[in-house]
Amino acid sequence: MDVSAGIQASLAGRYASALFDLASEAGTVTAVERDLETFADALSESAELRALIRNPEVSREALGRVLSGLGEKLGLSELTRNFLGVLAQNRRAGELPATIRAFQSIAAAQRGEVTAEVASAHPLTDEQLTTLEQKLRAREGRTVKLKTRVEPELLGGLVVTIGSQRIDSSIRSRLNTLAQAMKG
Repeated sequence: MDVSAGIQASLAGRYASALFDLASEAGTVTAVERDLETFADALSESAELRALIRNPEVSREALGRVLSGLGEKLGLSELTRNFLGVLAQNRRAGELPATIRAFQSIAAAQRGEVTAEVASAHPLTDEQLTTLEQKLRAREGRTVKLKTRVEPELLGGLVVTIGSQRIDSSIRSRLNTLAQAMKG
């Protein structure tokens, strides 16, 4: 498997690579990726859960029980639940958000996909998303998966981030550029 050195060099990347290898052997990459997305959603919705996974005062066993119970409640696969337990036992649960992102990057690379993060001032229609995805696919030469979010402070336009490239066509950016030009 060809994974960028940057991902493998990070702690979260090493855990994600190990999980990806196990999921590949079991033929459950898609299921594990879905599990991790479900867990990421739970993390984003719960400030208490985010605080818990980073709290050094919580014992390994207690954190393992919480993550196992949450995994069962969320309907996560056995492999994903076991992985969460390993992170808890190794005191690496705080690395979960970065590990999830690294796993998604590895899985996307394996499928020949690239992820584009799209920020817009207003929610985009299905037609706009389809058009954007087609244009990005033509530009990148491979399948593009869009992750969208709404940022009203952009005022209008889009900010598209693909890997380390950023395309900023937001009104906020244009106004800032104009303001800087006027200051001379």
